[in-house]
Amino acid sequence: MQNPQTDNQHLLERGCIYVAAGSGVVQTVLGSCVSVCLWDAELRCGGMNHFVYPQTTQRELATPQYGNVATVALLKLMREEGCNFETMVAHIIGGGHPEGLTDSVGGRNVEVARKVLKEKGITVLSEDVGGSVGRKIMFDLASGHVAVLKVHKVRNEDWIEE
Repeated sequence: MQNPQTDNQHLLERGCIYVAAGSGVVQTVLGSCVSVCLWDAELRCGGMNHFVYPQTTQRELATPQYGNVATVALLKLMREEGCNFETMVAHIIGGGHPEGLTDSVGGRNVEVARKVLKEKGITVLSEDVGGSVGRKIMFDLASGHVAVLKVHKVRNEDWIEE
C-alpha cells in the first residue's frame, strides 16, 4: 500500500473540501454522494469537495455535508488561492441511484452542483453521474485530469489507508 503522505495523495472524506496548488492527487469514493472538482489551468490550482446531501437552508446545519454549502465553500477557497471564475472549469461526479430509484438523494445532489456552478458561470467540462454503481475518483492537481473507476459495491479496500 502506498503512503499518502510521501506520495502526495490526499483522501477526501465525506463532508470535506480540499484545495491546493501544484502537484498531488486527491481521491475519494462516492455512492449517492457527489464531488465537484474545480481546476484553474492558469494557476495550476485544483480543489474537490465531497458532499452527502443536496442542500440545507438552516444556518446551524450549514456544513460541507450539504451540496449548496460545499460547492459555494469550494469556490470561495479557490478564489482565496487567487483563482478566477473565468478560468476555472469543473467536473461533476457521483450521484448514483441505489436500486434504480430516479428521485434519489444522488440525483438531487447532482442538480444542486449544476445549479451553483451555473449561477457562478463555471464551465462544466464533464459529468460522470447517476447510474447504480459507486465510483472511486482520482483528481490530479497538476493537470486537472480526473480518473473515474466504477465499482459495483464500495468496499473498505477502495479507500487508501492513512
